[in-house]
Amino acid sequence: MKMDLNEAEKKSGNLNDKSKYVLYGVEDTPSLPMCFLFGLQQAIMCIGGTLSIPFILSGLLCASSGDVTSTLLSITMFMCGIATILQCLFGIRLGIVQGGSHTFIAPIVAMMALDKWRCPESDSEQRPLNDTSGVQDGDEIWQSRMREIQGNLIVASITQLVLGCTGMLGIIIQFIGPLTIAPTISLIGLSLTGVAIQFNKYQWGIAFLSLSLTLVFSLYLREIKIPLPAYNRKRGCRLVRYPLFQLFPVILSICISWLFCHILTITDVFPNNSTIPSYMARTDSRLEILERAPWFYWPYPFQFGIPTVSAAGYVAFLAATISSIIESVGDYYAAARISGAPPPPAHALNRGIAMEGLSSIVSGMVGSGHGTTSYSQNVGAIGITKVASRAVFLTAGLILVFCGVVGKFGAALTLIPDPVIGGTLTVLFGIVSAVGLSTLKFIDMDSTRNLTILGTALILGLMIPQYISNPENAALIDTGNSELDQVIKVLLGTAMFVGGVVGFILDNTVPGTDEERGIIAWRKSLSSSHDTETADSTALQMYEYPYVTKYLRKINCCTYIPVSPVFNKNIEFNCSCCHRNKKQENITEVGYDNKAAFDEDSTAENSSRL
Repeated sequence: MKMDLNEAEKKSGNLNDKSKYVLYGVEDTPSLPMCFLFGLQQAIMCIGGTLSIPFILSGLLCASSGDVTSTLLSITMFMCGIATILQCLFGIRLGIVQGGSHTFIAPIVAMMALDKWRCPESDSEQRPLNDTSGVQDGDEIWQSRMREIQGNLIVASITQLVLGCTGMLGIIIQFIGPLTIAPTISLIGLSLTGVAIQFNKYQWGIAFLSLSLTLVFSLYLREIKIPLPAYNRKRGCRLVRYPLFQLFPVILSICISWLFCHILTITDVFPNNSTIPSYMARTDSRLEILERAPWFYWPYPFQFGIPTVSAAGYVAFLAATISSIIESVGDYYAAARISGAPPPPAHALNRGIAMEGLSSIVSGMVGSGHGTTSYSQNVGAIGITKVASRAVFLTAGLILVFCGVVGKFGAALTLIPDPVIGGTLTVLFGIVSAVGLSTLKFIDMDSTRNLTILGTALILGLMIPQYISNPENAALIDTGNSELDQVIKVLLGTAMFVGGVVGFILDNTVPGTDEERGIIAWRKSLSSSHDTETADSTALQMYEYPYVTKYLRKINCCTYIPVSPVFNKNIEFNCSCCHRNKKQENITEVGYDNKAAFDEDSTAENSSRL
């Protein structure tokens, strides 16, 4: 399905030590058929990670019809495609797929736990799914909640856009270490166990089947390669071995479980009575949604009404946004390293974060209900497929846009039974928690200081939100200002926020060396062993805009703009009183032996730029 390594090396004789094992580099373009196949593969992986979000949101929004899930699925895939295209063309300009972020689910859960957003008692669960009575009232129930999510997402994403455009990201990251990241990200998955239970409870057997298949494919069969037919001009038709189970464990488990549910449906093993919980395991429980769905659906801004904003929602979404930013920065460096590209310079990082903020703003406007972020699984797939071509990821974005516009496609996905989704969600939430805990490898785990901070952050992040969300404690917080009460309730009800703040405060106030805290090792893992300022200027051109950068170099003020391709991050320190400290910090980070060597290299670099 792809050319051999020796053929790729002959084709590209200028491959360096980092990229010689990449069949297609970032700026290489495969043939049109291969570009489509590689793009389809990345799109399928993105759909597998994004599929669960609309199902979760429709339940949190108290949606009275499965049509809502179909609509949200179309909007989500459409926005994933748009965000991917923007990121590859104008953002970080690496092979990055943008997908729906599960980080925003946690604050939404906390928001919907407020008294004014609780689902009404006369919910549609007591009404057959094909009953269309009271549709208008049902639409207003979920649309009012969606408008609240939209408004807060837009405002929080504007903050992300400002952070990227002003270059303030570097200042914020200086105070964030593994002991802040670990509880923040891990509590996202741990706090959503209740959401997984809501899906699994309809048929625990099917949920366990889906969960087991996901584990078997991703863990036990990941090294097995399936022989598949392929075609090559030189070698003609042949069989190649493809790591199918390693690349598509979620998609395969969903398809097999879905098929098994269909067999049990046509044999009437599952009940026909919609009031019985296991009815939702039938594959025809939402069949009327597919029949009513339009063939084409085009998301447009404010289709659910004018968004509303609240202080509580904004602060909660801002916490999720900061967490998403930190995760994306790591993905940028990982994508560059695995693609054989030089580490992204400051202007590329700023543009990447700014473009994610812009995409999340558009996502909030069209009503997806979540922001967009970089998908780590798609970055990891580069190491397996050896394809890092920007053209491939642009193709994946176009495929996702097409899937979102075709309304029948989103409606067909709603036929997946809830327990099937619940099984994959269980594994997914566990992986999210594990990813957060994986950052602990940088810290000294034998340190009592670190263990105490981590344990305190985790236990308070789980305990306080459970206590706050208990209806018996609804009147516990009463400051006399209803708006302030909502802010406090949402923040204290978000496990990610509580654990992250506790870890941040303790890590930055309790005495400890940077080595003990893991700061040094963590930053080295992000920035690689070579600083971007010493990288080959020719290699760094991949992060610049073609045909435009040469004109920007003639405009002096562009060197001060953080998102400009000619931005010089060292200029901002030239007139600062802390110039000496910053210069010494650069000496240490880059790895120069002494100040003279750093000054000599800096002088030569500045001369070459002039």
